[in-house]
Amino acid sequence: MSRLKSLYKDEIIDAMVKKFGYKNVMEVPKLDKIVVNMGVGEAKDNAKALESAVKDMEIITGQKAVTTKAKKAIANFKIREGMAIGCKVTLRGEKMYEFLDRLVNLALPRVRDFRGVNPNGFDGRGNYALGIKEQIIFPEIEYDKVDKVRGMDIVFVTTAKSDEEARELLAQFNMPFAK
Repeated sequence: MSRLKSLYKDEIIDAMVKKFGYKNVMEVPKLDKIVVNMGVGEAKDNAKALESAVKDMEIITGQKAVTTKAKKAIANFKIREGMAIGCKVTLRGEKMYEFLDRLVNLALPRVRDFRGVNPNGFDGRGNYALGIKEQIIFPEIEYDKVDKVRGMDIVFVTTAKSDEEARELLAQFNMPFAK
């Protein structure tokens, strides 16, 4: 069992019950899944770009990435329907907690001029979205082997009913929110 999952079982549940006054431990919000998405715009011209993005994503998350395809044709972007334009990974269970641990403790502190993540990334239903400008902040990625620096979106899906509950849950997992 990962360190964060065991931490969730004990300390986080106690802290959340104390703060929000839940009557039942099953009311305490938990992390449901983490979705990591990488849009690869240049994939329409260069198939190798998508391959390297998928490879980077698999190295970062430790799980097989799925390519995402365009739902509609967009003439201005020269995209046809069904064209592969990105990749994503949905993490649950043990791998999710492992990824969260690496993100918070290893990757985010390596961001240049890092002052904390945006506290306004909540959607109103207890989910949090975070954008990262470069994949090279993860220690698993070898800087010399990267063909192009790409960004990614990371979405934390929780069972929280409100943004306040979700913010507290992620803060308990040591998410460094900007003041």
